[in-house]
Amino acid sequence: MIPELGHVALIVALQLALAQGILGLAGASRAHGGWMAMARGAVVGQLLLVLAGFLALIWSFLVNDFSVMNVADHSSRQLPIEYRFSAAWGSHEGSFLLWTTLMAGWTLAVVLFSRRLPADLVARVVGVMGLLSFCFLAYLLFTSNPFMRLHPPPANGRDLNPLLQDPGMIFHPPLLYMGYVGFSVAFAFAIAALISGRLDAVWARWVRPWTLVAWSFLTLGIMIGSWWAYYELGWGGWWFWDPSENASLMPWLAGTALVHSLVVTERRGALKVWTVFLSLGAFSLSLVGTFLVRSGVLSSVHAFAQDPLRGLFILIFLAIVIGGSLALFARRASVVKAAGEGGATPGDFQPVSRETAILTGNVLLLVALATVLLGTLYPLVLDAFDLGKVSVGPPYFNAVFVPLMVPVLLLLGVAPRLRWRETRMADVVRALRWPAVAALLVAGLLPFAFGAFKWQASLGLGLGAWMILATLGGLVARAREAGFLSLSAIGMGFAHAGLAVGVVGIGLVSAYQSESTVSMRQGDRASLGGYEFIFEGATEVPASNYSAMRGTLQLRRDGKAMATLLPEKRMYRTTRTTMTEAAIRYGFLGDVYVALGEPLPGGAWSVQLYIKPFVGWLWAGALFMFLGGWLAALGLRRQGEMKA
Repeated sequence: MIPELGHVALIVALQLALAQGILGLAGASRAHGGWMAMARGAVVGQLLLVLAGFLALIWSFLVNDFSVMNVADHSSRQLPIEYRFSAAWGSHEGSFLLWTTLMAGWTLAVVLFSRRLPADLVARVVGVMGLLSFCFLAYLLFTSNPFMRLHPPPANGRDLNPLLQDPGMIFHPPLLYMGYVGFSVAFAFAIAALISGRLDAVWARWVRPWTLVAWSFLTLGIMIGSWWAYYELGWGGWWFWDPSENASLMPWLAGTALVHSLVVTERRGALKVWTVFLSLGAFSLSLVGTFLVRSGVLSSVHAFAQDPLRGLFILIFLAIVIGGSLALFARRASVVKAAGEGGATPGDFQPVSRETAILTGNVLLLVALATVLLGTLYPLVLDAFDLGKVSVGPPYFNAVFVPLMVPVLLLLGVAPRLRWRETRMADVVRALRWPAVAALLVAGLLPFAFGAFKWQASLGLGLGAWMILATLGGLVARAREAGFLSLSAIGMGFAHAGLAVGVVGIGLVSAYQSESTVSMRQGDRASLGGYEFIFEGATEVPASNYSAMRGTLQLRRDGKAMATLLPEKRMYRTTRTTMTEAAIRYGFLGDVYVALGEPLPGGAWSVQLYIKPFVGWLWAGALFMFLGGWLAALGLRRQGEMKA
């Protein structure tokens, strides 16, 4: 009866979510304290019920209840218990139940941490989030019921997709969804501002921490997804401009622009309309990305035709949320713009000022986002209208995205040294001349230390040095001027430095990576990038749900043993799927990466060898950005409480 109890819990949660939405919005409109209090109470009840439903689904996976269709389709008796646990969100239905659970959790967090805000503002935010939860719960119950039964139940399930049977997939979806769902808070605050016509520095001060936390989670989720693709897919790449990857990059770009736009709204009372638009856009892109990945439309736009009810619901839902919010924005933007008169407008910005630099960076980020959106959706539109199939891949994205991001990275070094309102150009030149000279020297000379000058390395090293030196200089100047450094300023420094570290890693691995595919028999040797690989053969290794051929290679350098690498070629028994498990020797200065290919005649094996210099700096930089976002959010939270 556990699945039935979970199903009933979701049905009651649906009703509570609707009550939360109606009571929150109506209570704020009529200044009815009782209704607003009931809306806050509904938040707690909804979270408990949705969590009960989610735990019921997890339990069904853990006990191998194959009478539940979701379990039968995405698990098996041979599946290790940790992957039976994560399989609960490995399906379309389970992933949306995870989303709904996280939405309820974020809503409760808003209630708990916004007690100093006006009651009507919190009620509107809670009401909007309640209606969003209602839509997701309705989608689950009417089109994607995770508890649908099978009669009679099969003796065993179809197994989880082998790609998802990895530790990275235990953490990647929840973290990514924490970022996606977190942007719903900024979305709800923006809708509340549009309804009430009240958007000022206090509003921005309270939205910034929520946005930073959501952005941080999304950054970490993207990082783990990139790392998973690197070590799991066997091709040694860290970003392929796949539509699934682009689906998470687009809200990240919008969220990055939003984080910086909120600074201008708080400090100068400017860019209010722009900030509201970005708040709506970041969450809307999160919805679009989630439905793109989870609806099957990336495999074929005709997936909607195969399940018309689900497809119709998605289209109506997106039209209501995105179209409705944009319609409200168009109707009420002038009211928000007029709110808090006395704030600056972009026309008041001086050419050399921090707000101008932030606005310029925002525009470039949005143009870059548009190029990614176009490259991702254009093939789907052509396919939908039967106009042919095209593939938009890395050449397009590298050609249009990278040139737009270079000036953004340059501005990251300049903006912290600019003052609000106006800065003398002579002061900017004086402050940044030495970081600029040092960055040019690094870009021009340091690539030769790696053996040859390559433009990718020069660009990455130069931009990384520029951002780090300019950021450090800005922090030192701020500390001298104020006598201390706030936690939010330290967080900003960590985030910018993390991006710089990642850019250095991208530049170096793009310029100096090397690879080779060789045929190796037992005892054969191969050389690449100063390393020697000795193949000792391949042996069969059994496991609970797959069998594997495991190769053994000794890694040596300058005659010294470095490591034993054990790449595998796995065959999953239930799905009869072959997977490649790479062997990687991680290092501060780079990775040695080996993947076992196909068996060849005569007892030989195809082996792919890769040398990836500084590739780990990409993910180290993302960790710094995650930490920086959290530090900045904590600092802003403290400042907000002191000013409240």
